[in-house]
Amino acid sequence: MVTYRVSKTLNAPIKYVYDWATDFTESDNSLWGGRDPRIILHKTRKRAIYAYYSKGADGKPKLAVRFVSLHPSTYSWHLDYYGEEALETGEYKLTKLGKTRTRLNIVLKQKWKHGKGPSSRALAKETNSVWVKYGEALEEDYRSGKSATS
Repeated sequence: MVTYRVSKTLNAPIKYVYDWATDFTESDNSLWGGRDPRIILHKTRKRAIYAYYSKGADGKPKLAVRFVSLHPSTYSWHLDYYGEEALETGEYKLTKLGKTRTRLNIVLKQKWKHGKGPSSRALAKETNSVWVKYGEALEEDYRSGKSATS
């Protein structure tokens, strides 16, 4: 099992960041260049469940399902990921840094099912690059006055 962390400062208020980041949509992957859409299976104020395909280590599509437990009162959420190649859990926590600045701290733990998976450094780099793109989109939406939810 590998553990990795990512932290981002976002230029938007904590409630906006939380609402935007937890408003899971089928087009979210396109924000960071992902080719396969999410399939939203269930979405409420307290939980989101979605599935998607991604390219596996063998180059073939692999199915994964993500269960997200939402905790709006603490501006946090928990991820349980079940994929054909890996299992993962994640803790996402927002911290208010000021009126319009928020810190996102992510701690993820991944277990590769068969053989050795990517290193914690490689996983952190990939997660960081995704959140750079999400952060850019979130901040642009905030600056333009767009609603945080769809």
